[in-house]
Formats: sequence, structure tokens, C-alpha cells
Amino acid sequence: MITSRDHFQGSTFGFCEQIITVHHDAVLRRKISHLLSLKSALGGEMGGYDYVIIDCPPALGLLTINALVAVDSLLIPLQCEFFALEGLSQLLDTVKRVKQNLNPGLNLLGIVLTMYDKRNNLSAQVAADVRNHMGKMVYDTVIPRNVRISEAPSHGKPALLYDVDCAGSRAYLHLASEVLRRERSAGRAMRVGP
Repeated sequence: MITSRDHFQGSTFGFCEQIITVHHDAVLRRKISHLLSLKSALGGEMGGYDYVIIDCPPALGLLTINALVAVDSLLIPLQCEFFALEGLSQLLDTVKRVKQNLNPGLNLLGIVLTMYDKRNNLSAQVAADVRNHMGKMVYDTVIPRNVRISEAPSHGKPALLYDVDCAGSRAYLHLASEVLRRERSAGRAMRVGP
């Protein structure tokens, strides 16, 4: 349930006071309709927003599956690290199965490279490999490794509210613009509530 809202540069952000934990994951497993529980819980909460972002843990557990069933579109953040490449193929396979069996309307918006460190050759190699294999599915915007972004959660704020001028926040704002441009050019209109 969305329990508070903040406004920033003409956008409204909804926040939950409750954090979904491993305990909640175990509770979800016991429900008969466990694969639809997040979609049911969100119900009308998403109707008043053009976009709702559900940030999932980097695991293919029940919470992530619930999110894939509940959403219309998926944007995959990919750390520019070696093991992230292995996880990407597993995630894409899971997305394919969810789309076939649980959510035929699931749309993959693309992949955004994150935690990119220009001083690290591995970051450049991972980025090149992903772009080579995934082509236009990879966004042009790259989110750099950034201390201010890492500090934001410890202050209880999203990065944009913590430090809008840091390189990471600027990159996220640029990503938002790129997502909107791609959506418009693909002819997908923003969904507006009832």
C-alpha cells in the first residue's frame, strides 16, 4: 500500500512504509494465489500514476515473479559486472516463461547498464558484450558508479531527492527522458488512471 507521497519537479513519487522482507517472501509462498498476490495487493493503487516503478531484489524469487506478473513493462538494470551477465540470461528466460504462462502482456522495455566505472576495463567489456548481444534493447544512458547514489538509502531518500545534482541522479533523469522518448516513438501511450 502506498502510504506517503512526495513531489519533485512536477512528478509525484509514492512510497511504502513497509519494506518487503524475506519473511514476507515466505508468507507469499503459503498463499494459494501467491503468483497474483502483488497484483491483487496493488489493485487500484497504480491507477493514478502514469508509471509505477517496482524495484525488485536481484534474485529470481517469488517477489520478483510476483512483480513480473503485476506489471505491464520491465526495465532491467544490469550491473557492469561479470556475474551479472550470467544472471541476465536466467532473467530473460524467466521473463519468457512468465509472459507465456502468467502475463502475456509483459513488455520488455530494455536494459540499462548500471554501476559503470569508466576506470575499470571490466565495466567497458561487460557493456560492449551486452550491447553486442542485445543491440537496441540496451539504453544509451549508462548509470555510473556513484557514491551519492549509494548514500541515499542510508538517509531514507531516493537518490533524486538526496542529491539531484550528482552524476548518478543526472544519469537517472536522462534515463527517464530516454524511456519516455522510446515509449512515444514505439507508439505506446502512457496509461492514465480511471
